[in-house]
Amino acid sequence: MCTKLSNFISKQQRYVFTRPEDVPRARVIWESTTQTNFKKSMWEARDKATKTTGSRDPTAWMDYGPIWLRRDYWESLCHRWAIGTWQERSQAAKRNRAAHPEKNVHTSGSVSYATHSQKLHHEFERAPTFHELFDWTHKRKGIDDYVSKSARTIAETYDRTMADHYAEGTPQPD
Repeated sequence: MCTKLSNFISKQQRYVFTRPEDVPRARVIWESTTQTNFKKSMWEARDKATKTTGSRDPTAWMDYGPIWLRRDYWESLCHRWAIGTWQERSQAAKRNRAAHPEKNVHTSGSVSYATHSQKLHHEFERAPTFHELFDWTHKRKGIDDYVSKSARTIAETYDRTMADHYAEGTPQPD
């Protein structure tokens, strides 16, 4: 995979990148994007196998893997998902999400912070501050109110902390 990625980036350098210094940033963006897409694709593959088999048991999914993933890899993952450790962590995460529904309310959906940051950078014609980005992703659109008490508390605590650590006019870190 790394060799293919390196070859892809090398070929793209000739066609897309005009400066060699653009390559490291392109690699970071490529890896971040593929990581996000891969996680989503794996979730969709598990979901489809669950629906197809009518079973939540990963060992029942072995014959229903995605066509883009080698069968032996899929079977290995099915075995991993079936073991107690993975199941325990999965169940703990479900309990945590259910116990604190207010912490799972965001206004950004499946859009990453990086994408929101780029959008705001373009809109403001400068890099957005952490607070601007946080407000953008944690406030209800058109209402200017935070999605939860927890989000409001975080924003207020951040403001106090920055005011305590940085004098008026002193630039805060990105």
